[in-house]
Amino acid sequence: MRSFVRVLLLVLLAGLVLNWLFAARGPDVADGSVLVLDVGGEYVEAPEPPLIARLLGGTKTPLLRLYSQLRKAERDPRLHAVVLRIGPSRMGWAKAQEVRDALLRLREAGKKTVAYVEVEPIGANAEYYMASAAETIWVSPGTRIPFVGLAAEYLFLGGFFEKLGVEIEVERVGPHKTAADFLAGRSMSEPARDMANWLLDSIDDQFVGGIAEARGLEEADLRRFIAQSPASPDELIAAGLVDKMGFLSDVLDDLGAERTVIESDEWALVEPFGDFEPQAIVALVYGSGNVVTGDADRTRRGDPVLAGRAVARNIEEAAEDDSVAAILFRIDSPGGSALASDAVWHATQLAREKKPLVVSFSDVAASGGYYVACGADAIYSQPGTITGSIGVVMMRPVLSGLYEKLGIGFEVLTRGDNARLFTLSQTLDAEDRKRLGDEVEGTYQLFLDRVEAGRGMDRGAIDAVGRGRVWTGAQAWEHGLVDELGGIYAAVAGLREKLGLDPDADVALTVYPPPASLPEQLAGMLQGAVARAVGPELPLPGAARTAIAWLEGIPVGAPALLPPLAVEIR
Repeated sequence: MRSFVRVLLLVLLAGLVLNWLFAARGPDVADGSVLVLDVGGEYVEAPEPPLIARLLGGTKTPLLRLYSQLRKAERDPRLHAVVLRIGPSRMGWAKAQEVRDALLRLREAGKKTVAYVEVEPIGANAEYYMASAAETIWVSPGTRIPFVGLAAEYLFLGGFFEKLGVEIEVERVGPHKTAADFLAGRSMSEPARDMANWLLDSIDDQFVGGIAEARGLEEADLRRFIAQSPASPDELIAAGLVDKMGFLSDVLDDLGAERTVIESDEWALVEPFGDFEPQAIVALVYGSGNVVTGDADRTRRGDPVLAGRAVARNIEEAAEDDSVAAILFRIDSPGGSALASDAVWHATQLAREKKPLVVSFSDVAASGGYYVACGADAIYSQPGTITGSIGVVMMRPVLSGLYEKLGIGFEVLTRGDNARLFTLSQTLDAEDRKRLGDEVEGTYQLFLDRVEAGRGMDRGAIDAVGRGRVWTGAQAWEHGLVDELGGIYAAVAGLREKLGLDPDADVALTVYPPPASLPEQLAGMLQGAVARAVGPELPLPGAARTAIAWLEGIPVGAPALLPPLAVEIR
């Protein structure tokens, strides 16, 4: 096995060397060029190791890479037009809004913007929502953009576990803290239904309102059209939702056949136009994935986690770095460990004593994901971010029924009155449940302490929007849980102001810590490949995949900070 690993590493290393030696030189960009950027697939916040990603490709693209290419296009006067070739994407609404905002800034910079939509699967609402910000929208002849309305699917496994003989005991603060319902429930409670509806209503308002405004339509007319969809390209054109139908070659001919066309891969090699003279360096620290204790920054499958000790150290080191003027903490996390969340919160407070620290929310920054952010100098959230969920839940599986079904005997021997609290073979009596409830309530009060200190809000007002309630970013802004609506661009603009810089001053975003060394990248890639080979992903619906991934962040028998486990609106 060792010899195999050694040979594999040598082959990969040789490939990297060849990649460096024979990498294509960036093309010359002629005046009036047309840039074609591909948008599609799955985008993540945590950056992939750049060399490994370049050599092997991959299905998950760092959003910052796409964002940087769009920002580079915004500054380049040699570009006449930017065409976004939009395919099926697994972006959440906040990430889609980041791309949409970037398209709007391209238009403000005087670039002609074209969206070429090429989608087939049902549920491409977010793809068209992004495209609607473009000046002109094309669809391929085979595309039927499925305006079928938005949907959120929630799963409940309580009945399944009952058949196995497994009981899930739950302690929570407030009826809206419904993270455990996925495992313990059989159906949606009324408080959960209320919350699910206000989230869906908020995203639906953003979706319909954004498209109607961009296309100059009445919202009522657009809703009637959605109710009659899916629609053919001709119907989309007649409704004013699409401008033209054709293939990408037709799009380019329409822009001028003589123009130089630059593809995504070529554009990535083009140096930014003009002089880039950063007036400040901002450390970009990522907090992505489940909040967990320890140092590991990825799961065995290679998915990112917000490891409390590691992220706290990254923030502290960025604060100590004299070359760093400020810290931008980018969060895409559903929460998890209360202990790890508090460690990261503490690191943000130490950092704020030395330099500004602002937070930017991606698709999800809820429960523990909100906890780590609440002490920042300012919080920026996209309207479509899922956030809030100030609350605590604790889950304890009871396996006695399963043992009985399998013919497994068990005995419990204890010393001390409370020793049985975290054994898994017996249900708890009323006194034991009260002790667990007190533990959960104590963690909730600490959560309130952190939000009260960070946000300067009245404790009663926090509790009124807390107790597990989840909000969209737009709703969170109305409740005072975030400071500004916007993405990375808005957060950097806020940092410029805090640093006393001109609004147009160049600022360098530097990922902190720097990428891992080549041996670390190779080792991590090999580990991830083995994990995927041993445990391939099941072909589950999106909501189920989301729920299962989030469950990895639940510390059994300890207070957990998690929102409802299947908030995925498509």
